[in-house]
Amino acid sequence: MFVFSLKYQRVDIHERTKPSWFKFIEQDFHDKTKIKIGLVNINQKSMYEKLDAIRSRIDIVPIPFDRVDENLKWKDFFPEWIDEVDKVNKPKCPNMPMPNLKNYKDLDVVVARVPCGYGSMEETGIRDVFRLQVNLVVANLAVEARWLKKLESDHGNMYVVFVGSCGPMVEIFRCDDLLMHQSDYWIYKPDLKRLKQKTLMPVGSCQISPDFAETGKETWKSYLQKSHGHNKSIVLVPKLAYVTVLHSSEEYVCGAIALAQSIQLSSKSIFESIDLVLLADDSIGPESTRGLRAAGWKITRIQRIRSPFADENAYNRWNYSKLRIWQLTMYDKIIFIDSDFLVLKNIDGFFAYPQLSASPNENVIFNSGLTVVEPSQCMFEYMMNKTSKVKSYNGGDQGFVNEVFTWWHRLPSKLNYMKLFNEIGDTKHEVQHDVYTIHYLGLKPWMCYRDYDCNWNLKDHHIYASDSANKVWWKVYDTMPKHLQSHCAITRKSHVRFVWNRKIAKNVSLPDGHWKIEVKDARKIKYLN
Repeated sequence: MFVFSLKYQRVDIHERTKPSWFKFIEQDFHDKTKIKIGLVNINQKSMYEKLDAIRSRIDIVPIPFDRVDENLKWKDFFPEWIDEVDKVNKPKCPNMPMPNLKNYKDLDVVVARVPCGYGSMEETGIRDVFRLQVNLVVANLAVEARWLKKLESDHGNMYVVFVGSCGPMVEIFRCDDLLMHQSDYWIYKPDLKRLKQKTLMPVGSCQISPDFAETGKETWKSYLQKSHGHNKSIVLVPKLAYVTVLHSSEEYVCGAIALAQSIQLSSKSIFESIDLVLLADDSIGPESTRGLRAAGWKITRIQRIRSPFADENAYNRWNYSKLRIWQLTMYDKIIFIDSDFLVLKNIDGFFAYPQLSASPNENVIFNSGLTVVEPSQCMFEYMMNKTSKVKSYNGGDQGFVNEVFTWWHRLPSKLNYMKLFNEIGDTKHEVQHDVYTIHYLGLKPWMCYRDYDCNWNLKDHHIYASDSANKVWWKVYDTMPKHLQSHCAITRKSHVRFVWNRKIAKNVSLPDGHWKIEVKDARKIKYLN
C-alpha cells in the first residue's frame, strides 16, 4: 500500500515511522485526540514532512515573533555598569520581542530550532543575542501554556523539544529536566516553577534582578506553602546552606572562621535553619578542622580539582575545586561565599534568587566570590566535561564559570562590595555604610598586623587599602572566642612579608605615611626577639 507525502512522492507506509522524540512523549497524551505542537524558529513545511506519519494525532501551530534587533550585542544586555541607586530613572534593558503569549495557552509541546550563534567554538561560552531570544521565547511559551493561577504541585505535562547540534542554554533549561538526548534532538520536561522564575528575571544584567518578596510573584515561596489534611499542617521548607571552600593550604582558615562568625552575627533567618558548609581538602589538618567546626562549619572532605589553564605556580591553579559546590545536592539552593568575605547585614533573602545570580565584575562578567547556585550532579558533570576545552580568561574558576553561565542575574554591587578603590582623588578609601558584605581583595587582614591595612605598604596595592574596612574585620575578630582567635595567629611568612614591605615603604617615603604607625598588635610579641 502506498500513500502520498506532502511532497507528493510515493512512500511505503511501513517505512514511515514516528520521530523518536514523539514516540517518547506521546504516552503522556494518550487521553488527548490531538497533541498541540508549537513551532519556534522552524520551517513549518519541513516539520510537517517529518511528522507526516502522525498527522492525525497532532495539531501544529507556528509561533511567529519579531526577531531581536540585529544591531544589539551581548554587551548591550550585559553592561559593565548601571545606575543601581537612581530609583526615578531606573536602568532599562533593550527590547527582546516575545510572541503574543496569550494566544498559545493550550500548547502541549514546544519544538524549537536552537541557533548556535556566534562564539560557538568549544573554547568559549556562547554569547549570542538571537540564541538567547529563542530560548526565552520557548521558556515563556512553556510557562504560559501550563502555569496555573493557583500555585499547585502539578501543572500538567509540558514538553520542550530542541532541534540542533548545540542544544539549549543550560542557564535556562536545566540538565536535571533533560529526559532524552538523541542525535540533534533534546527532550525536556521542565520544572515550571523554576522556569517561571527565570522568565520573571530581567533579560540581562542591564537591570538589577527584582526583589519578588515585594511583588508576590516569587515562585520560591512554593516551598513554604502549607498543605492541610487530617488536621495536620505540612510546611515544605527548602534546604539551604552558606558554603565556602578551603584547599591547598591553611592560609584561609582564619578567614573562614571570621566569615562564619560574621554570618551568625548578622543572621535573622526567615527559615528554620541555614547550614554553614565548608568543603575542605586534605591540606586542612585536624587542629584547623576542630576550629572550623567550633566556628559553626559542617565539614565535607573533597578532592581538589586542577585548573587546566592556570600556570604551574599560579595562586589559582587549584581553584576549580570550587566547582564541587554543585555536588551538594542535599541542598535546594546555596549561597557560595569566598572565605575572604565578611557578611555585615542579613543576606538570607537572596536565597530567593535563581541560579546563577551574582554581582558584576567587569565587562560582561560577574564576580564569582558570592553566587547563588542550585546544586546538581549533572551540572557538575557537564562542567567537568568542559574543563579541558573551555578556556578561563584568568586561569581560575571565575573565568571558567563565566563561560558556562553567560546568561546570569545581576545582584546589587553592595552584596559583593569589593575592597577596591581606584577613583582618582579618593585618598580616604572609606567603605560605604550600607553594604551587605566586604570582599577583602589584596593582602588579607589576618595576614597583617591589625594596626593598619598592610596593603598601604605596597604602592601597587593601594587600590586595595582601606583602614575603615580593616577596622570592620578586626571588630568581628574581637567577638570571636579566644580559642578561635588562636587560629588567626600571624604566621612567620606573613610577619616577614610585612616587615619587608614596611621597610620598602619607609625607604621610598610613601606619602600616605602608614609605615610610620607603631605596630602594637599583640600577635607581634612572638616575633619581637
